[in-house]
Amino acid sequence: MRYTLLLTLILAALFTYREASTAAPTKPAAANPQSVPDKNNLLGLPPLPIPANNPQTPAKIALGDKLFHDKRFSVDGAVSCSKCHDDKQAFTDGLPVSAGHHGLTGTRNAPTVLNAAFNSSQFWDGREPDLEGQAKQPLINPVEHGLTNHKQVLEIVRTDPGYLATFQTVFDVSAKNLTIDHVAKAIASFERTLITGNAPFDRYYFNGQSDAMTAAQIRGFELFAGQGRCVSCHSIEQDHALFTDGRFHNIGIGITQVQQDIPRLAQAFLEAKNKGSQVDVMVLTDKKSSELGRFAVTDELSQIGAFKTPTLRNIELTAPYMHDGSLLTLKEVMVHYNNGGVNKAGEPVNDFLSGGIRPLNLTDAQLDDLVAFMKALTSSKYASPITAQAAN
Repeated sequence: MRYTLLLTLILAALFTYREASTAAPTKPAAANPQSVPDKNNLLGLPPLPIPANNPQTPAKIALGDKLFHDKRFSVDGAVSCSKCHDDKQAFTDGLPVSAGHHGLTGTRNAPTVLNAAFNSSQFWDGREPDLEGQAKQPLINPVEHGLTNHKQVLEIVRTDPGYLATFQTVFDVSAKNLTIDHVAKAIASFERTLITGNAPFDRYYFNGQSDAMTAAQIRGFELFAGQGRCVSCHSIEQDHALFTDGRFHNIGIGITQVQQDIPRLAQAFLEAKNKGSQVDVMVLTDKKSSELGRFAVTDELSQIGAFKTPTLRNIELTAPYMHDGSLLTLKEVMVHYNNGGVNKAGEPVNDFLSGGIRPLNLTDAQLDDLVAFMKALTSSKYASPITAQAAN
């Protein structure tokens, strides 16, 4: 009854503003499979999709690397892409929610860029279909890089002799014709080199190396694919495993705290969108609006509080967890799922919880085995000597 009442209120509030759309993740652009430089990292991964309009070249990748680490593309000269996606922290920042210019904080946890090239959409709410689109948003977000517009980026690259010469070489474009799309293509090309497979799981599952995982990790894998039902969303295919279905699910994080306010929030959000407000600005500057999740992009009621399934690859390196960074450890994540979408057993679940989220009835020892399995998903490129030794 409570769900029906909420749904009725929302429908009434949104009738004027709601537009038809699809909740399915946007398909990536047509792509031509190409390899990445380090083939040792590819075990367990599918062919890398490369957009036909943005082929990889060494010079473009090097340019994107430089742009990714350039702090000048921010209002205070202190924020680069690498501030929230640090090379030394598995391309995350280790914070619950990221800090932008002048220490301003947003509402969402920085997802890793590792293997983001395989994503069917970008950002927690999937508001961009590809890396090229993703690269442009943080630059002009008021709590991230804080620039007023992309012209400020172009002023730098058009007047920096090194940048200008490189853009001319890579894109055959003059300063006058250089656009933010060229910048985004270069950054995206660099990000498509951040590919990591070859984890203990890959060697165990795809190469048949029986000793690649520990006994606890093997038990955890059996739970992952069986009683834990983790594989339902964190998918494993016959010849590769991205550990994500690319879809959006309400798993009971964040939305519970604003549930009573959903009708007002949803109406106000769509009114603001109708008047031209940008989704990325609204969700990163208002905590309550952020909890609307995928709904903020699609206007679909079924997507309220739903967020994209993140990859589990290298997950032990990317704490804290969830879209709001609210769970500090992998054990806390396992407990949340074991409780059926609440942090403490017996708490009420939110009215928009995805149907597949329900109590798992796993023991504490089984949860520990699941955590152990999560650590078998760390690429050999990023595993510490101690971790690698423990897995052998």
